[in-house]
Amino acid sequence: MRLQLLLELSYLTPFRDDAGHRLVVRNGWLPPREILSGVGQLRIKQPRVNDRRDSQRFTSRILPPFMRRVPSIDSLIPALYLKGISTGDFSEALAAILGENAIGLSATNIVRLKAGWEDEYRQWSKRDLSGKQYVYLWADGIYFNVRLERDRPCMLVIMGTLADGTKELVTVYDGHRESKESWREVLGDLQMRGLKSGPKLAVGDGALGFWAALEEIYPATRHQRCWVHKTANVLDKLPKRVQPHAKRMLHEMYLAPTKADAERAYKAFLAHYGAKYPKACDCLRKDREVLFTFYDFPAEHWAHIRTTNPIESTFATVRHRTRQTKGCGSRLATLTMVFKLSRQAEKHWRRLNAYKLIPKVIEGMKFVDGKLKEAA
Repeated sequence: MRLQLLLELSYLTPFRDDAGHRLVVRNGWLPPREILSGVGQLRIKQPRVNDRRDSQRFTSRILPPFMRRVPSIDSLIPALYLKGISTGDFSEALAAILGENAIGLSATNIVRLKAGWEDEYRQWSKRDLSGKQYVYLWADGIYFNVRLERDRPCMLVIMGTLADGTKELVTVYDGHRESKESWREVLGDLQMRGLKSGPKLAVGDGALGFWAALEEIYPATRHQRCWVHKTANVLDKLPKRVQPHAKRMLHEMYLAPTKADAERAYKAFLAHYGAKYPKACDCLRKDREVLFTFYDFPAEHWAHIRTTNPIESTFATVRHRTRQTKGCGSRLATLTMVFKLSRQAEKHWRRLNAYKLIPKVIEGMKFVDGKLKEAA
């Protein structure tokens, strides 16, 4: 650490006055201080700096003033909290990881850090999006329990894929899942913050108010219904004894190698169950036009864009956390927790398969049954 601090000062050597004297020089040492790190308490001795420049003053990026914990410890706190460690158990849990000298991490300090997450969310939700372009979006509404409120809040979540294939969290918003107005507010906010061009494809459940809002804000975006939600909705309208066979037939549709094969499987399902189970077939018919859109995109991307699994898998952890604590105490606490966990999980989201094909999708090049159609 000391060597790094000295190297940091060495980069300021070129700053000199008219006589050739250095403007930024060492001037002894600051009083030692304790820093909490991943290996426990470290005693750090930092060089004192005499900065005689008029326009600015030197501040160490490695060891900023008043820092008492390395950034990795602040990342550990939300990770533990969101995995189910209650506020009162933090001191014991951190002592087991960092040693008995893990000071400054009492329950009161944890509550203060959680309040800081709220400010972090507010700043993040106002960030500029003018430099962003998403090729795919996934949208869903996730319900959670709140101890101090009668109604279950719904978090409206949107994830997106950038041109380099990386996935990122686009927005988390407290609203109503089936409400067009809620989703229009979400999408309108994205547009106002600079997201002028919509994605090429959006993926979500058919029950969302998202689709009506999307038609107004980004009318050129194509729609793909989530096959996981559709399968669950269709099976829910069938007796349990026929569900295994029906599920296999549904899998034959969206796992078919071509759109023509998928449509044959679709017609076979309707012919087989239409007379006895019309409600299940009506549920399937309702979204026919937007169930097979993915065939017009690269086959390598199908595994990503047939379902909303990127959202579902991430928020399985959030649901686990709410079960552990029997629900958050307020809607704001729930929103903050959803945001913080998503941001932690975002670091481990997998890049799209064959991401080098994304520029072709953005350019509007045509794909048929997942294969690029060459120009005549």
